[in-house]
Amino acid sequence: MANMTPVKTPMPNQDPEVRAHNFEEVALGYTEEMAQQEAARCLNCKNPRCVQGCPVNVRIPEFIQKVVEGDYEAAYQIITSTNALPAISGRVCPQESQCESKCVRGVKGEPVGIGRLERFVADWHRTHSTEKPAKPESNGHKVAVVGSGPSSLTCASDLAKQGYQVTIFEAFHTAGGVLVYGIPEFRLPKAIVQGEVDNLKALGVEVMTDMVIGKVLSIDELMEDMGFEAVFIGTGAGLPRFMNIPGEGYAGVCSANEYLTRTNLMKAYLSEYDTPQLKSKAVAVVGGGNVAMDACRCAMRLGADKVYIVYRRSMEEMPARNEEIEHAQEEGIDFRLLCNPVEILGDEKGHVCGIKCIQMALGEPDASGRRRPVEVPGSEFVLDVDTVVMALGTSPNPLIRSTTPGLEANKRGCLVVGEDEVSTTREGVFAGGDAVTGAATVILAMGAGKKAAAAIDRYIKSK
Repeated sequence: MANMTPVKTPMPNQDPEVRAHNFEEVALGYTEEMAQQEAARCLNCKNPRCVQGCPVNVRIPEFIQKVVEGDYEAAYQIITSTNALPAISGRVCPQESQCESKCVRGVKGEPVGIGRLERFVADWHRTHSTEKPAKPESNGHKVAVVGSGPSSLTCASDLAKQGYQVTIFEAFHTAGGVLVYGIPEFRLPKAIVQGEVDNLKALGVEVMTDMVIGKVLSIDELMEDMGFEAVFIGTGAGLPRFMNIPGEGYAGVCSANEYLTRTNLMKAYLSEYDTPQLKSKAVAVVGGGNVAMDACRCAMRLGADKVYIVYRRSMEEMPARNEEIEHAQEEGIDFRLLCNPVEILGDEKGHVCGIKCIQMALGEPDASGRRRPVEVPGSEFVLDVDTVVMALGTSPNPLIRSTTPGLEANKRGCLVVGEDEVSTTREGVFAGGDAVTGAATVILAMGAGKKAAAAIDRYIKSK
């Protein structure tokens, strides 16, 4: 019988006063009882719009019904028939704007907690199953995958399951891309990402780290000298943006990319690592997206006494997930909305000592549909900080496109693709995720990885 409770079954979390000072996972996950209670809220619609809202088309009502029945392994098999990374997407996917936004239960209450249930199923499988995926029989074809973020892991998984000999080339010393360098431990434990990489290796995927394609090897060398019949580029968007305001050259100013990479991938938060990281007492994080939330919450955990979010629009326009905003507020982050930096101040030694901001007001909508912020004359004020983290978005690194003849990019530096959304202007080279779209979500990158795997399969079979 359906559970007609209008609200989601609450997810247990660490207490805010405790978690603000540790890097352990904030959300603690459902128990079996909680999962079955939430799963019973699903009406098992005949025309499940939630599936249409999922970029990888997870068979949502089917897996939820298995949770109701207590058959969690069957639920996991249903999810992984289309989603290679459920433990990851269940944690970081913005379900509220995708599958859950289509749920009919959301018309008169809260939608079914699809993401929470996906996470529960993936975690149950991880703790109860020791069996690794079986390596498929080889089909004799080789494919190179550049980068190891969500689009690349998904593409590699889908191809390996079809018997392709896949090699991943990762620039960093650890595979996982943005999942390991960008998303903090308290949102996505690195052991979970490593588990997904290990599953790929069990399928026969070779993972080569410290391989900067465009420097160590070129795309041409991969295809002409090493015998790869196709290449997938899933290198993300790792080139940070700055404001170009006075004072950005002072010591104590950095991009969110650098700040998070040092904290997450290089484990600056652990005393046994000697990773250099800014030791801050007061931090201003400029921006309002999920990366800004990650950076400000890391700053708090790294020991800052005061952490600000400086955002030029209002809370209603803030692009970060509601859950991340709420968690940041609970942890004591000070939100300075409708204000924008105009100058970073420095002391006589060249270190940051403050950030000068100006109040903003919302004017007419811009091209994105959000009201354009305009300055309020004479409203300048200063926040006393010793660190400024710029979380203003990113664009693709130009290294690969600048070293690969025939590979075209648009004005934003994103690779140009055809109607199938993954074929580049270079024959045999495919791309997806942030390298094509610019900074977007993990699940959209995964969707691109699936499309690319299918396109690569068609391409090689047509030769």
